[in-house]
Amino acid sequence: MPLTPQQMDQKMDEHFAFESSDDVEGVLATLTDDVEHDIVGWPLGPSRGRDEARKFYEATFRDLADGSVRRVRRLYGQNFMVDESIWAGRAPGRPFGLEGRNRTLEFRLLHVVEFTDAENISRENVWIDLASIMRQLPPD
Repeated sequence: MPLTPQQMDQKMDEHFAFESSDDVEGVLATLTDDVEHDIVGWPLGPSRGRDEARKFYEATFRDLADGSVRRVRRLYGQNFMVDESIWAGRAPGRPFGLEGRNRTLEFRLLHVVEFTDAENISRENVWIDLASIMRQLPPD
């Protein structure tokens, strides 16, 4: 039976809440065991499974802090959604290989997310506005 938009919203909002609190285990719990995790431009490329996805979240939570996600728009299909959001927070580490120096940062995200019938995320494909990040974190 297909998920409703409300069920998909609930899972995605839960996923973002765990990200906002830097809760790696919580984020991973929203994913299926064999999740396809693809952050476009991530140097290690797409990964498969929670253990591989963990590497991305651990690195990201070191590099970005005090993050919040503001929803812009969501589009829905049968067991998938497209989520356009704005991430805002600080960059104490080296996000995406750039020196953060604890500067404030805000950028757009586009998620293409597929769900299993059990409501967990089976595929997460994320597009990040890297050009915006580079403008905000220029080298000295």
